[in-house]
Amino acid sequence: MSVLVASDLDRTLIYSAAALGLTMPDLRAPRLLCVEVYESKPLSYLTETAAQLLTDLGDSAVFVPTTTRTRKQYQRINLPGPAPKYAICANGGHLLVDGVSDPGWHARVTARLADECASLAEVRDHLMSTADPLWVRKHRVAEDLFAYLVVERDLLPQDWVKELAVWAENRGWTVSLQGRKIYAVPKPLTKSAAVHEVARRTGAELTLAAGDSLLDADLLLAADRGWRPGHGELADSGWTAPTISALPERGVLAGERILREFLRAAGPTR
Repeated sequence: MSVLVASDLDRTLIYSAAALGLTMPDLRAPRLLCVEVYESKPLSYLTETAAQLLTDLGDSAVFVPTTTRTRKQYQRINLPGPAPKYAICANGGHLLVDGVSDPGWHARVTARLADECASLAEVRDHLMSTADPLWVRKHRVAEDLFAYLVVERDLLPQDWVKELAVWAENRGWTVSLQGRKIYAVPKPLTKSAAVHEVARRTGAELTLAAGDSLLDADLLLAADRGWRPGHGELADSGWTAPTISALPERGVLAGERILREFLRAAGPTR
């Protein structure tokens, strides 16, 4: 059976220092492998055990990194094992094939966004006019597809996020709060659509997925089986579905558990 594994990266398979969740005594902490360096500083990690599991996964499945990161942000990551033939960036806006964005796919996505939801310019203007500089650290537009803010969580009014979500919903957009970032993303811009395209191209008979945030919900629902860690937006809201397994592990050990589940579900190596 041909198996496709589509997994979110940040806070699902790889973790910043702040997100590692190392609650055990120091002497029992897992050995870590750095998989991302930014501005000459280590940024993201997985456990050494997870690194081996991810390498093993390549023998039994087509592994597709599936991320909201831009292409430039994704290309900073150096995952163990062979370079994936396919990767999904910008929440489905770009389908990379051997590291290069498929222009036909990107054109289909942008045409759909133009037809089905409010413009990026309108959403960005709303963010700029309503977000308080007291708690906003950065305003960003990603790949001319969606926008996000980097905020100080301790100062962020929760009502503001709820009000933004209602405003965005009425314009065909969705809002997701992940760590220090607030994303505003067009509803038609989905990871699941890009994963369906990769499944079509590869002839996959079984699709497995994992993710931790609201932006991963459609990906998990589109898969035959899915897993979410014990942290993140989905866990905090108690979100689940019949084909989804809610794991108890939190932090970097959740990434290790997810990879074990992928390998178990994918079956013996080919």
